Amino acid sequence: MTNHSRKPASIYTFTCTPDERSLSKMEMRSFFGFETTGNILKSDIKIDPSRSPFMKGRVDVMFEGESISEIAEQAKDIHLPDSTFKVLFIKINDLNDDAKIDYDGQREIEREIGWHIQGEADVRNPDQVFGVVTLGGRWYFGEYVKPDAVWLHHLKKPREYSTALSTRVARAIANIAVPHPEGVKAIDPCCGIGTVLVEALSMGINIVGRDINPLVTDGSRENIAYFGLKGDVTTGPISEVTSNYDVAIIDMPYNLYTHATPEDQLSILKHARRFADKVVVVTIDTMDEMIYEAGFEIADRCVARKGVFSRQVVVCV
Repeated sequence: MTNHSRKPASIYTFTCTPDERSLSKMEMRSFFGFETTGNILKSDIKIDPSRSPFMKGRVDVMFEGESISEIAEQAKDIHLPDSTFKVLFIKINDLNDDAKIDYDGQREIEREIGWHIQGEADVRNPDQVFGVVTLGGRWYFGEYVKPDAVWLHHLKKPREYSTALSTRVARAIANIAVPHPEGVKAIDPCCGIGTVLVEALSMGINIVGRDINPLVTDGSRENIAYFGLKGDVTTGPISEVTSNYDVAIIDMPYNLYTHATPEDQLSILKHARRFADKVVVVTIDTMDEMIYEAGFEIADRCVARKGVFSRQVVVCV
């Protein structure tokens, strides 16, 4: 579980396809309160990079300087008597194309800094990895945290259907809904086979699931158990939800099991307004008027595309 503890600063790098760009930026805004035009940012909010399908890594800043030689000088203070290390040049940065550093230059920077660290270098299997990265005209150096692509393990579910969200999109939506899980209670009241539940539960988010269709709630429970997770999934209509939640995630039903009519959609939104402070709606239709009619304001939005198919992700408060 991640909380947004402060200091020291970290540098985060991202990668996504053009189709995912809008979703990645919205996840970025949810985690950090702002987005960048590029694929790199600096923040003192700590996020485990394994949470995001778009995070490439995190450098926890130990030193910074105007030049590599300044960084190398500071690296003399690192003593690693009992462990091996590697220095990694982070290729994602904000350098202009004409200022990009080529392969040989990257290796030279790694060697120059590594030379000053008191310890044994091991490029193949180091105990400790340090990252060096440039951003905003300065150089930063620190411990490098590489993500584990957890959502890849969730691709092969025992129960699936074709219209379910992809694991990457589901994971990003869970992060948009609950960027900082501590003390947050969440619900997915139209959970289907549990794609969002699996991603959220795997990140330590306190979430329960529900669906009106007993076939899919059985599938949802099976999928959650298959990945060794524990989560409560009940069967029944959204109208019977009595507890209050900080946030609800609603992927509007439109598959072969349950297709929501406009009346159903409005009813779902009105019930969500009753029991949740914030709702993240995932929809293939534009629902702005309906969202306002249910008593919500739209706080943020993006479009998640997959080829010609697109979904809107709308944060409602």
